[in-house]
Amino acid sequence: MHVVSLLLADSRFPGGAHIHSGGLEEAVARKLVTAERDLPGFLHGRLWTAGSPAACFAAASAHAAARSVHKGYWSRLDAELDARTPSFAQREASRAQGRGTARAGRVAWRSPVIADLLAVTARPHHPVITGALAGVAGGTPRDAALAVAYLAISGPASAAVRLLGFDPLTVNGMVAALGPELEAVADAAAAVAGVDPAELPGTGAPALDLLAEAHLRQHKEEVRLFAS
Repeated sequence: MHVVSLLLADSRFPGGAHIHSGGLEEAVARKLVTAERDLPGFLHGRLWTAGSPAACFAAASAHAAARSVHKGYWSRLDAELDARTPSFAQREASRAQGRGTARAGRVAWRSPVIADLLAVTARPHHPVITGALAGVAGGTPRDAALAVAYLAISGPASAAVRLLGFDPLTVNGMVAALGPELEAVADAAAAVAGVDPAELPGTGAPALDLLAEAHLRQHKEEVRLFAS
């Protein structure tokens, strides 16, 4: 694993991921997650729905960044992920995290490739900018995919501790138990890194979409701990 994967997946990376719960806050509000026994299922589901396609797009982005593709590719890749994200709230959350990651990443890894990407879209989707940063830093598509897949579950896991007071050691064990599945998601994503953006997988997550939309509505009416 390249060190860039560790940096991008680190909770201390100033990309803004700490203010997003990946749908967990709304699940808690609706009492879909109330006890520690409920969390592994939520994390598993999020990894294989939202996390899997995000990993694929991160891998594709890393593959492209290492090859200094034309600006038009970034526009297509970003648009294809947009098309696979039917929820407005989910799109906004992804772009908010993408903007934060871009601000931090362009300082850490200065590259004309990143400049080209941000010239096309100033608010890229999080998997797209994360993958591009991994690629210009020397990471492989699999490195990028693994970082994004991990972030898909580490965010909700951390949110569970803050929202429900779950034992952090137990929650960390739940994340560790998903290690083989994280590896599987990263392997699958790396296998399609070089395909045309239109051919990238787009696993749906209707439940997460609905939770995201509900959270956005509620967030406008009352104070919430997380932005999504």
